[in-house]
Formats: sequence, C-alpha cells, structure tokens
Amino acid sequence: MMKQKIQELAAKIYNDVVGYRQHIHANPELSFKEFQTSMFIKEKLNKWGIEYSDMANTGVVGLIKGNIPSDNIIALRADMDALPIHEANDKPYRSKNQGVMHACGHDVHTSSLLGTAYILNQLKDEFAGTIKLIFQPAEELLPGGASIMIKEGVLENPKPQSIVGQHVMPLIDSGKVGFRSGIYMASTDELYVTVHGKGGHGAQPHQNIDPVLITAHIIVALQQIVSRNADPRLPSVLSFGKVNANGATNIIPNEVKLEGTFRTLNEEWRNEAHRLMKKMAEGIAESMGGSCTFDIHRGYPFLINEEKVTANARACAEEYLGVENVIDLDIWMAAEDFAYYSQVTDACFYRLGTGNVEKGTTYSVHTPNFDIDEDALKTSTGLMAYIALKQLGN
Repeated sequence: MMKQKIQELAAKIYNDVVGYRQHIHANPELSFKEFQTSMFIKEKLNKWGIEYSDMANTGVVGLIKGNIPSDNIIALRADMDALPIHEANDKPYRSKNQGVMHACGHDVHTSSLLGTAYILNQLKDEFAGTIKLIFQPAEELLPGGASIMIKEGVLENPKPQSIVGQHVMPLIDSGKVGFRSGIYMASTDELYVTVHGKGGHGAQPHQNIDPVLITAHIIVALQQIVSRNADPRLPSVLSFGKVNANGATNIIPNEVKLEGTFRTLNEEWRNEAHRLMKKMAEGIAESMGGSCTFDIHRGYPFLINEEKVTANARACAEEYLGVENVIDLDIWMAAEDFAYYSQVTDACFYRLGTGNVEKGTTYSVHTPNFDIDEDALKTSTGLMAYIALKQLGN
C-alpha cells in the first residue's frame, strides 16, 4: 500500500521535478556560492510548509516529522554545487552562466530530494519517525561542504541513526540503480610539488642543476610507492596531471611545479604513503643537487557503506523497482565528500542510473557533454522516499 502511494505521488510530482532540474541546471553556481539555488530550495519548502534551517552559509536542512510517534530518524542528502566547465550541450536548459555547468548531476540530486520531500510531506500522517533533508553545498571543493555541515551539527538535534544519498551514474541505464556494501569510494589527496634547481642555458647543463630532469626522476620513482610499497590487495592510485617547467628549448628553468592526486581505501596506508612520497621526492632532489617541497592537501576520507543500512536500502530498491533493475557496484576510485558522513554515522550511498544510448546521455560526469535521461527522475524521487520510510521501520 505504501509503495503504491509513493509511486502515485512520484508520478504526480514528476513534471515538476523535471522543471526543478532544468531550472537548477540552467542556473548553476560554484561551490560555496549556491545562493540562488539555496533560495530556490527554500521557496519550495516554504510552499509545502516544511520547516528548515540554514547551515554552512548556503546549505539548507529541512525536517519532516511523521505524525505517528517514533524516535527513529534518518537523513537524506543532496549536493547543490556545479563545476567550472563550459557546457557543450545545446538544450533549452543549458547553462546560462558562462564557464559554469552542472556536469556532475548535482542538479539531479537537488531536484530529486525536493521531489522526495514533497512525497514524504504528503504522507506524514501515515508514517512514524523523522526525516532530515540535507541540501549540502560545495561537494566539489575542499574541505567539502559535508565536513563543514557536520562541524555545524547537521547530524545532531535531532541525531539520525543513518544517512542515505544517491549519485548519478551515466554508465548505468536509466531506471536502474546500483549498490555496494562496505568500502566503496576512495580517499583523495591533492599533491603540490615544487622542485628547485639552478636554471641556465640549455647548452651548458654542467653549469646548472636541472629541475626538469630531477622532476622526471621523481615522477617515475614515486610509482614505486604503489607498485612496491602498497599491499597489492589494496587499491591505490598515484597520478600526476600537471607539470609546469617554465623554460624553453634552450632554457633550463629554476624550478618545476608538479600537481597530482593520491587515492586509496585505507587510512593507515594513506598516512604511510604520504610519508614515503615526501621522503622519496625530497631524497631524489637532494641527491641530484636540488631541493623539493612536497605539500599534501588532505582531502576526503574513503567512503564506507554500512552493511545493514545498505542491505535494507537494496532490498527496498528491489521491491520498488524490481530485482532486475538493481545491480552490483564495484569499488570506485573517485572520491565524494559524502564519505565524511559515512565516517561518523551508518550510511548508504548508491548510484542512480541516468544513461540512455539512444538519447545520448552516456557521457561521463565532469565533461562538457554530460546530460541525463530525465526518465531517471521517475526513479530517483520515489525510491528515496520508499527507502527512507522503510529504514524508519514503516
């Protein structure tokens, strides 16, 4: 009975949710600057009579209390920020903000949680428990909006027993969702390395200390950290994506700047890898006559899906969508600041299929051509509402 009511409400709100998504997509805002998005969310919550509070500057935290007494509380999270990408799609709802785009689906997450809020608010006479709606800023930028909201008490007063989030996945067909129990996503650290040498004429290398050559040795040698120091059963990624040696064909520069990322799934090894990378790079530079500064900007922790909460959510998805529309996920070495929530409370972070080959919505996230099959919004709102009520024991 509850499933049918949710499905009917999801169908009723579907066209509105599509409109929400297109409005947010056309008006993207970068991390910590989601002022208009925040106002849009509060406008809808006000319309439905859902109480809310402000948090983390642009964040919004709504609260829906079932009218049947219960101490059970669950949190539902959606992120709001966009990316500094120029959109290549030619759609009526394409970005109006030059160089800013919802290329990671946060417009989907936010509009979906609004639809879920509408459904749950319509059913509050029929369920027990409390649902906390977390509209979170700045998932894309360190230190991450999740860490700030946690510090400001988003998981307190009232304190949820669990938290659930969803994220678009263009590699999964629209209408399907994916789950993985246990460790799912990686920690992420940003590496900023400066190699100092002594520049000069390229025809007189003996009079110089070549930071380009030192950097080349460091890049190659640091791969040993993964291939020879990491447990081979533990996924680790070390990648450098930016090298800036501002010399010329005949000019050896004074310094080279190097930027990269390190990702893994174990905090102890993460800390040890930091020590080893720094020691190796500094040692190589010194042995070749130069010096090196190795700065590590510590990012998000690894994300872990609690087994019972995830099993419950998966069972809900199978009931709501059919077993054939629920798939297994592999470990994903990308990072998400939802991981902060998973470190302090029981969490489930699942994937919402948005791909459709015929509609051309299989481009990866973080690309200028990313878009979704909006039929996915028929799944996203009702499923999350169903998971929430089942987790509360209804």
